[in-house]
Amino acid sequence: MTWTLAFGKGSGWLLQKIVNGLALSKISPNTLTFIGLLINGLFDMVDGRVARQTNQVSVFGAFFDSVLDRYSDVAIFFGLIVYYARADRYFYVFLAAFVMTASLMVSYTRARAEALIGSCKVGFMERPERIVLVILGALFNRWGAMAPALWVLAVMTTITVIHRIRYTYLETERRKALA
Repeated sequence: MTWTLAFGKGSGWLLQKIVNGLALSKISPNTLTFIGLLINGLFDMVDGRVARQTNQVSVFGAFFDSVLDRYSDVAIFFGLIVYYARADRYFYVFLAAFVMTASLMVSYTRARAEALIGSCKVGFMERPERIVLVILGALFNRWGAMAPALWVLAVMTTITVIHRIRYTYLETERRKALA
């Protein structure tokens, strides 16, 4: 078993326990989405699962979640931009801005592709992976971990965007050939 698979299974188990507790609390998934905007993390990763588990899935809820997720993404990286600007580390200001843009593009390419082809669930660097990397970078920033986390994010989000573009191109070409 790879470490990523083991991490995913362990995280999934813990996340399901949290979802079970929140589902029992009868809290609205849209409330969790709004709280996710405020605390940007745990609640954001459970709101959709709670909606599914409590049969409260809605088209508006999915839209609302997606929109507020983008605000949360920007807030994280904007905070890093301010942090590095105050420390006169202008290269990292640029790097954090690039990662912010690439993170938004990961979401945008999926949304745009799915409007065209129905499903585009390719690429590794989804929002939970990005949040985990930022959290790890912040937790260990005393030892300079945020800079490597930003580099990994810059590379992996760009690869994810390229993967989604390629996948969408191939899928649209396949459909054109069938028509």
